[in-house]
Amino acid sequence: MTAQILFFYFAGMIVASAATAVASSNLIYSALSLLITFVHVAGIYILLNAEFIAAVQIIVYAGAILVLYLFVLMLFNPQQERVYLHRQRTFGVFLGVVLLGMMLFAAFRSEILSTRGDFTVASVRATGHTQATGDALFTDFVFPFEIASLILLVAMIGAIVLAGRGVARRRAAPPGAGAVLQPAQLKPEVGVAP
Repeated sequence: MTAQILFFYFAGMIVASAATAVASSNLIYSALSLLITFVHVAGIYILLNAEFIAAVQIIVYAGAILVLYLFVLMLFNPQQERVYLHRQRTFGVFLGVVLLGMMLFAAFRSEILSTRGDFTVASVRATGHTQATGDALFTDFVFPFEIASLILLVAMIGAIVLAGRGVARRRAAPPGAGAVLQPAQLKPEVGVAP
């Protein structure tokens, strides 16, 4: 009974903080919501008796990946990027619906994964979580593992391109083009009546 209550707590917090991370207009609040999501996903792993994966979740995602996100957020100017991001809203909604459909398809077709390999509860209990995870990751699931590393590489290249685009835009602008003078700062020319 306690495990079910904890599961519903973790699941509710994951959904709420993930929705906040996506919907928040403040980028720092989005990153903090993502931190809450990562910590509660680690809680789900602990409920599944996968302490090693929970520790990796905290160290890698809540530590390294979130710090990387914060560095990327520091490179962006939110006022300039907001216009660019809103132009991509339709594509983003379409991509979200496609990904949701794929997740639902995978959830209902989960027997495909259960028939592959020997990654069963008995093998986990016999060898331990870390060895069973390593064996499954580098034998039966080596192709998805390599695809995940390729996706991370593409995301890193995309972040570099976006940051470079902002630097090129600032270099192309003439000096003082972004400065807005207030009426009190405007001085009349000498010899001209106001």
